[in-house]
Amino acid sequence: MSKTPLFAAGLALLALAGCANDPAPIEQMRLTHKAVEQATAVGATDQIEEMKLAQDKLALAEKNMGEQDYKRARILAEEAELDARLAEAKVLTKKSQDQLAELTSRINRLRKQLGDVQ
Repeated sequence: MSKTPLFAAGLALLALAGCANDPAPIEQMRLTHKAVEQATAVGATDQIEEMKLAQDKLALAEKNMGEQDYKRARILAEEAELDARLAEAKVLTKKSQDQLAELTSRINRLRKQLGDVQ
C-alpha cells in the first residue's frame, strides 16, 4: 500500500480540523453586552438571580475570549444574553403588576366614593 494516499488523507483531516476552529464571537459578545445594559436600564440588579447569572457568565465569556476559547465564549455569551433578557422581562412584569395593582386600588376607591354619593 502506498503512503501517498494515507499522507493525503492525513493532510485533508488536518485541514478540516483547522477549519473547524470557531471564529471569535464578536457579534454575540456585542449582543450580550447590549442585553445586560438594557436589563440594567429597566432596573435589573444582581439581586435578581438571572441578572447575577448573566453578569457572571458574561465575565467568564470575556475570560474565554482572552484565552481564545471561542466556542466556550460563544456558549457562555449566548446563555448570558438569555439570562439578561429573562431578568429584564421579570423586572418589566413586576412593574406592570405593580401598576395594575395601583390602578385597581384607585378604581376601587372611586367606586366606593361613587357608591357613597348615590
